[in-house]
Amino acid sequence: MNTEIITSELNFKAVRSSGAGGQNVNKVSSKMVLIFDVENSNGLDSNEKQIIQTKLKTKISQENLLILTCDEDRSQLKNKRIIIKRFFEILEKALIKPKVRKVTKITKGANERRIQEKREKLKLGEKN
Repeated sequence: MNTEIITSELNFKAVRSSGAGGQNVNKVSSKMVLIFDVENSNGLDSNEKQIIQTKLKTKISQENLLILTCDEDRSQLKNKRIIIKRFFEILEKALIKPKVRKVTKITKGANERRIQEKREKLKLGEKN
């Protein structure tokens, strides 16, 4: 993943935000929409594109566009910074490979202790 190339491929759109802000909301477009074309990105290799498309399929549209929005702040610039940071966090999280689980066998001692505890519980249950 090449962050510099990906950053240059990001498209932004400013939209009027809902919520607090009074009459300022009606005249200022402070909400930021980030649009990233996963399929045509040069910053990702084909394997990374495949992983992102499978792990983030709920966030990707039918046109293979990853669309994120941010309207947390009243400032357009702050919202843009927030959404870029969030975008890269989402990408990095999606590209993390999970650790392979090593199959382990229960030791004889642990198994015997479990059975012994089970017997003691059953004996206590019979007395009551």
